[in-house]
Amino acid sequence: MAQNVPVRGYLMLRYILAVAVMATTMLPSVSFAEREATDTAKRELVARSELPGQNFRDYLNLFKPRQEPEPKEVSYSKSWLDEQPTATGGEQFKCLAEALYFEARGEGVRGQFAVAEVILNRVASSRFPDTLCGVINQGTGKKYQCQFTYTCDGQEEVIREKKAYERVAKVARTAIDGAAKKLTEGATHYHTTAVRPSWAKVYKETARIGVHIFYRHNYQTASN
Repeated sequence: MAQNVPVRGYLMLRYILAVAVMATTMLPSVSFAEREATDTAKRELVARSELPGQNFRDYLNLFKPRQEPEPKEVSYSKSWLDEQPTATGGEQFKCLAEALYFEARGEGVRGQFAVAEVILNRVASSRFPDTLCGVINQGTGKKYQCQFTYTCDGQEEVIREKKAYERVAKVARTAIDGAAKKLTEGATHYHTTAVRPSWAKVYKETARIGVHIFYRHNYQTASN
C-alpha cells in the first residue's frame, strides 16, 4: 500500500492543476461578457443622448399644452359660408344653430356672428346658465318672459328655409370652435333697432351691427 501513495499524490496534483487551468480559461470569458454588456449599455446611452436636437424638441412638444386656435380668416359673406364644409355637431351645436335661424337668419353674416358671440358670452358668464341650450331656453315656458323670444312666443318652431339654416349652422360651428374674431366687446345683450327696451338704459352699448344693438353690463368681472 505504501507504494501507491506517490501515485495518488501525483493524480491529486494533476487534478488540482487541471482545475486551475480551467479557472484561468473561464474567468476571462466571464469578464469579457460583463465588459461587453457594459459597453453595449454605454453605446445605447450615447445613441440616445446624440439624437438630433430637433427630434428631441419635437418629442418634448408632445407634452406641451395645446395652444388656443388662432382665428381663421372669416369673410362675413354668404359666399364664404357656402364654401365651408357642412356643419355638424351635438345637442349644444343644434341649439345655437336653431337660435341663429330664428333670431338672426334675416341679419347679415356679420350680425349672425355677433348674435352667436352674445350667446357664447352668456355661457361664459356666471350670471347665466353654463350651456348653450341652457342660455337659449332660459325662461322658456312663460310667454314673452324668456330670453329669446322665439322660444316663448307661442308659435311653432319650424325650419322652412333649408339654405338659410345651413348657413347659420356654419356660423354656429365656426363660433363654437372659437375661430371667429370678436365683434361685440363682451356683449351679453342685444335688441333690434326697432325697439328700445327699458334695460338698455342701464347697460353699456358696445356695438351696432346690422339691425342689432349690443350691450354689456356697466362693470365686468373675471367671469363675464
